[in-house]
Amino acid sequence: MACGAWLKNTVCVTRGNEAHVSRLIGDLDSADACLMLEQSVARLCAELDVQPEIVAHDLHSDFFSTQFAQTYAAQHGLRVIAVQHHHAHIAALCAEHRIAGPVLGVALDGVGLGTDGTPWGGELLRVAGADFQRIGHLAPLAMPGGDRAAREPWRMAAAALFQLGRGEEIAMRFPDQPGAQTIAAMLQRGLNCPTTSSMGRLFDAAAGLLGVSEIQNFEAQAAIRLQALAQGHGAVAPLDYGFRISAEGVLDFSSLLAALADCPEAAYGAALFHATLAEGLAEWVRQAANEHGISNIALGGGCFHNDILLQALSGMLAAQGLSVLVAQRMQPSDSAISLGQAWVALCSAQP
Repeated sequence: MACGAWLKNTVCVTRGNEAHVSRLIGDLDSADACLMLEQSVARLCAELDVQPEIVAHDLHSDFFSTQFAQTYAAQHGLRVIAVQHHHAHIAALCAEHRIAGPVLGVALDGVGLGTDGTPWGGELLRVAGADFQRIGHLAPLAMPGGDRAAREPWRMAAAALFQLGRGEEIAMRFPDQPGAQTIAAMLQRGLNCPTTSSMGRLFDAAAGLLGVSEIQNFEAQAAIRLQALAQGHGAVAPLDYGFRISAEGVLDFSSLLAALADCPEAAYGAALFHATLAEGLAEWVRQAANEHGISNIALGGGCFHNDILLQALSGMLAAQGLSVLVAQRMQPSDSAISLGQAWVALCSAQP
């Protein structure tokens, strides 16, 4: 039994070689949603006539799904396993495509707790069943004010400007944000500015720099606006030298962010952002595939709801002779996390 994540929650119960995923429960931010999770577990176990042997959950200890899983396991004397969020994203694709061997996973989303205790979200993983290795990630970017930066893309844009050595521009660029000067000072002093490798936050930084979205009213609003602008503009060539990849596998788009900061046309900037992202990601994967001798590439995480990014990257990887695994029956978002957790739990139980 796997209890999913916090956002877009589902639960999954397996029986033999079958995986049964509940209907979407949603975000676990209400008592009703939490109760629905409990009821979904009870209903699935009853309908399938299953008594779980292993219970899986996310690494994050504050999630209701994690707390429920741990309590359920303790009450029933069951083994419990914590599964890293992005490992679960890629494992869900392995389950869908029935691939037990090693894959390279590109996991791009808003946030998931990493094994080092920091928020991840732009990860290159080597996944083999219950085991995974983080072999690369996006260059970290500060989140001024922590989680609030995920709701206010101008803060991520401010972080990008500071990282580029242009912190003095923050207050001038965001005159409608009364906290702009304070954010600049926070970045200067490193106060309440945790860093993240999240692709979702990189989208937010780009949107903020282009003046597309300073405040979000719903999840991924800034990214959706960027995609719409890019689609309206049409394809452009990627930025020359728009990224660099370190020997440690860190993919850095700082030069792209610098170009966006000086871009006079938002639609062109949005198209340039997508084109350069795809090229950088494709080169990142190509290098890792050659180094590790792996040809199966799994693309998971909510950022792959972006059709431009998904189609461009998939095409580039296929052109390199790589086999691309994408979500088919499931979504690439957190609604597939429970399936991935169940796959990891099952693999961990194999002798």
